[in-house]
Amino acid sequence: MNSIAYPTTLSPRRARPRSVPRLSRTAAFWAVAFAFLALTAFATAPSPLYGIYAQQDHLAPLTLTVVYAVYAIGVVASLLLAGHLSDTHGRRTVLIPGLAVAGAASVVFLTWTSLPGLLVARLLTGLALGASVATATAYIADLDAGTDGVPSARSGIVATIANVGGLAVGPLMAGVLARYVPGGVDLTFLVLLAGLIVATIVVARAPESREPVEPRPSYRPQRLRAPAEARGQFIAATTGAFLTFAVGGLLAGLAGRFLAGPLHHTSTVLAGLVIFLNFGAGVLVQSTTTRWPAHRLIVAGLAPMLIGLIVLVASAWTAPPSLALFLIGSTIAGVGQGAIIRGSLSVVIALANPAERAGALATYFTAGYVGVSLPVLGAGVALQYLSPRVTLLAFAIAVGAGILAAAPLLVRRPGR
Repeated sequence: MNSIAYPTTLSPRRARPRSVPRLSRTAAFWAVAFAFLALTAFATAPSPLYGIYAQQDHLAPLTLTVVYAVYAIGVVASLLLAGHLSDTHGRRTVLIPGLAVAGAASVVFLTWTSLPGLLVARLLTGLALGASVATATAYIADLDAGTDGVPSARSGIVATIANVGGLAVGPLMAGVLARYVPGGVDLTFLVLLAGLIVATIVVARAPESREPVEPRPSYRPQRLRAPAEARGQFIAATTGAFLTFAVGGLLAGLAGRFLAGPLHHTSTVLAGLVIFLNFGAGVLVQSTTTRWPAHRLIVAGLAPMLIGLIVLVASAWTAPPSLALFLIGSTIAGVGQGAIIRGSLSVVIALANPAERAGALATYFTAGYVGVSLPVLGAGVALQYLSPRVTLLAFAIAVGAGILAAAPLLVRRPGR
């Protein structure tokens, strides 16, 4: 019998793991911006739907304030506990789980519609946003930085527009679908879930812009601190974030109640439109002032913020209360918010070095979301004892006084 001789000098080849094909840095830049927009749209989409949930489960106004509080607590806690981790663990490593948690929250919205489900969904939404907002902003800055590591002006503009644009689009889409499409509430979260899935896929293919640090440092929560070499500028930027987010948070959390109260309008479309006009005006400002320096933007935003608050209060105190003034006031305030947010965010991105960028941004967004949380919770409690128009007046006085008190710090030129 003939035998077959096998060569003895060859060894079996080991299969090499196939690497995932990566997007170019330019494509990854836009992919992360899309993921950021999808996440922020999901975060504010439930705002015009609170009235529907209240009718379905007979929820008291104070209960809806608790729902908002759970979301706000989730955001701030996640910012402090995880918002800075991408500096040491990698941007993609943190952003993908954040998107996954948001996807899980959308599934809860679809399958668990009672009050406990609403609380769980909003808590998960807050945790996802808190972990991702600073990470996505830093990721965008990294992907568009020059060879010297300095982020471009475009990165600050795109990050801000993705953030604020998502906050604007989510409520309007939810309000329109809930009003005009059968099963529109469920369809809202199906569309958002699809967007989050696509976002997760494209981010998974993006190159890592911040390689994990080896050996890994021991875990510590985010410390709220300003860069020692630019403390004044950083404090001014975070002060601006606190004040502007407070106005946006009031409209996102309580616009439906003000519309249904003194203005006698219960439409989900109107509730979504108020939020869209507020944040959408900010996006318009940010996209048309791309050549303006950060300091000029911050200074230019102060007057519209104050004027917008005055018009909002006037809308509730005229006889009869004016829906048109409420919409106009929301839009004017949004112009000021958009200018201050982009200006202050650009300052923080420019001040932070790449190794600490996510941590600095986590501090900035913590100030912003504390601004979102505390005034809205205070207004929600005040509505149990005061009329909506008195509550709106008290809120406007408090925020307006804060703007005037912070104005000397906000208008100070960099370096002084």
